[in-house]
Amino acid sequence: MKSKLTFAAALLAATVLSGAAGAKTLVYCSEGSPEGFDPALYTAGTTFDASSKPVYNRLVQFEPGTTKTIPGLAESWEISDDGLEVTFKLREGVKFHTTDFFTPSRDFNADDVLFSFNRQLQEDHPYHAYVEGASWEYFNGMSMPDLVKSIEKVDDYTVKFVLTRPEAPFIANLAMDFASVFSKEYADKLAEGGNLSDLNQKPVGTGPFQFVAYQPDAVIRYKAHPDYWNGKQPIDDLVFAITTEASVRQQKLIAGECHITPYPNPADIESLKANEALKVDEQEGLNVGYLAYNTKVAPFDNAKVRKALNMAINKEAILDAVFQGAGQAAKNPIPPTMWSYNDAVEDDPYDPEASKKMLEEAGVSDLSMKVWAMPVQRPYNPNARRMAELIQEDFSKVGVTVEIVSYEWGEYLERSKAEDRDGAVLLGWTGDNGDPDNFLAVLLGCDGVGGSNRAVWCNEEFEGLIQKAKTLSSQEERAKLYEEAQVVFKREAPWATIAHSVVHMPMRKEVTGYKMDPLGGHAFEGVDIAE
Repeated sequence: MKSKLTFAAALLAATVLSGAAGAKTLVYCSEGSPEGFDPALYTAGTTFDASSKPVYNRLVQFEPGTTKTIPGLAESWEISDDGLEVTFKLREGVKFHTTDFFTPSRDFNADDVLFSFNRQLQEDHPYHAYVEGASWEYFNGMSMPDLVKSIEKVDDYTVKFVLTRPEAPFIANLAMDFASVFSKEYADKLAEGGNLSDLNQKPVGTGPFQFVAYQPDAVIRYKAHPDYWNGKQPIDDLVFAITTEASVRQQKLIAGECHITPYPNPADIESLKANEALKVDEQEGLNVGYLAYNTKVAPFDNAKVRKALNMAINKEAILDAVFQGAGQAAKNPIPPTMWSYNDAVEDDPYDPEASKKMLEEAGVSDLSMKVWAMPVQRPYNPNARRMAELIQEDFSKVGVTVEIVSYEWGEYLERSKAEDRDGAVLLGWTGDNGDPDNFLAVLLGCDGVGGSNRAVWCNEEFEGLIQKAKTLSSQEERAKLYEEAQVVFKREAPWATIAHSVVHMPMRKEVTGYKMDPLGGHAFEGVDIAE
């Protein structure tokens, strides 16, 4: 680790020196390494920050700092009266990146849209399984294969999605990272050379920054796209200095080795605010942190056992020790700032004696289990190892022995999908589009089993409610169904809901134009450094 940090520091020092000669360089001390550079293959925010945010665009996008959808690669769109056809008019004159490994011969057009979605939709597509184990987790978890009947090229700059049913969140869904648009021409070139996997390692998009190089676990370099359709960026170079330790990120920020860093230790926030060279933005996170039981494996297949374990967890102690006041206890799988939040739901009380009694009634004694702890900080969990230790202590008081396990982040995410996974996994979620469906369907729907549904939970009553809600155009009617779904969730307890956090973003005072993303991403379009 020391050699990697030393390499990164040396690289950043050289970057700053080059910046003094005229080029503006912004250094972002990121918290981890991306799993790859094809955002449709993954669900982790760390990967999205390094891939879809700088490199790619989508047909629609979120207005910076909001969950409002605005035009992106599509200038406009129309939805048919029956809700079954959505037609996009594409933006003309959009340039793909020119890199050391690819020079485009044409502008973005409808062929790129069809390629980007059909590779996820069609099992016989050459790129459907181009990466070993590719599961298109988001696409499948959101029931897109059942929803999208076909994607039709009307002309070079018009694309029509034909749906099997009306889908209220469809436009917002297409602003999400998995819907990033790739170059078909680049993909075809890679296929001709037998190098399909480079699509995930050497990205080419239309976004504000183009990929230059990646030193694994150390640094990612980008440069401003000179022909970006929304205007060249104020900064010339963007550097991700991968720095896994929060304390080291803080040191680099204070020393001026990076301009922005995510996920500070909660205990350090006040001192960061007091530093005259820094500023700290904050907002309530659209997130939830949770412990997901494997509901297919005994005794966690028994809701009574899951409820009993939930009653053993002292959430207030976790909030004090892990979040240090920058959060609140979670009782529902969606955050209280989201529409349809059911505040009438009663949380499981902290009651070790009642927990012990319920376990006895369920015939469970001398239970040994694993609790998985994430190796990285996330907005919904600043210290998963410490949280796991507190849960371990809580469970020991009701006669449950816990072994804490962890893996490298990419391996953790992959292993935790297994339907025969032992024990319970600490994870969480930050909303991707401001719609409850993005939590309830993606994380708890039947289509997410084996992927984003780490509880491996498929409940017929819950599924019926969330699937019906998707088809309704009235937000009020949808909200009623989602409120009912939260009641089912609480009764069945596939998770122990832990916390919703407040997100803090420290940066140098010379940084201007940065807007915190309510959806948890870190994007640098429009960001500048004051002279």
